[in-house]
Amino acid sequence: MTVTVLRQIWRRHRTFLTAGGVAVLALWVIPAIAAAAVAPTAPTVPIPQINIGIGQAHNPQQVATALQILLLLTVLSLAPTLLVLLTSFTRVIVVLSFVRTALGTQQVPPNQVLVGLALLLTFFIMNPVINDINHNALQPYMKNQISQSQALNRAAKPLRKFMFKQTREKDLALFYSLSKEPQPKTRADVPFYILVPAFVISELKTAFEIGFAIYIPFIVIDMVVASILLSMGMMMIPPVIISLPFKILIFLLVDGWNLTVAALFQSYR
Repeated sequence: MTVTVLRQIWRRHRTFLTAGGVAVLALWVIPAIAAAAVAPTAPTVPIPQINIGIGQAHNPQQVATALQILLLLTVLSLAPTLLVLLTSFTRVIVVLSFVRTALGTQQVPPNQVLVGLALLLTFFIMNPVINDINHNALQPYMKNQISQSQALNRAAKPLRKFMFKQTREKDLALFYSLSKEPQPKTRADVPFYILVPAFVISELKTAFEIGFAIYIPFIVIDMVVASILLSMGMMMIPPVIISLPFKILIFLLVDGWNLTVAALFQSYR
């Protein structure tokens, strides 16, 4: 019967059935044929029902569990921010962005590649801190050897040590003066809300210093190419177009990515 219907449609609308007409007709005919052929024999697949409810807590243990879940969800939502502010990611991504800008390649490498490389380098740099936290805080807590508060305190120690090593005293003094807090006697007295912003601006300063050192040879190449074009009277050609292949060639000859990554790791020693 389906073949007979299609023959009648072809005879009546032969002029309509061009490439576009066939496509429109297929959108109407094919689903109807498929539904008629599949519907009688299609098996029924049970779909589970999921209910999420909010009830009243009847004891302090349920309240504590709800607060822990809320805290966990908050930490997960802030995970990208914590990765940027509490690790070496800030310095690494800024330096890599400087390299791309100095080369003048605009979107090459693309942002996804730079962010992925920055994440890998961040995990590589932070590997001693991660191992320390895992060995002294996470594993004992998972084995029920220490409480949750003890695990958090142990996890904060190596992270604070790393941040203090990369933070300048001048930046710490700045945020203490802004907050009007009394000067601490030891590093353990420095709260996180003062240490973290001081660490971030210290990282930015170091990253800009490395970026400035990266920029200098590329600026020299641009100036040399611009001077040569001006002396030859070729003022209509943008110097950037001519200097770009030379900058890429020199960057490859000196193994620029290797030097950049090595400089980043040396800055954390």
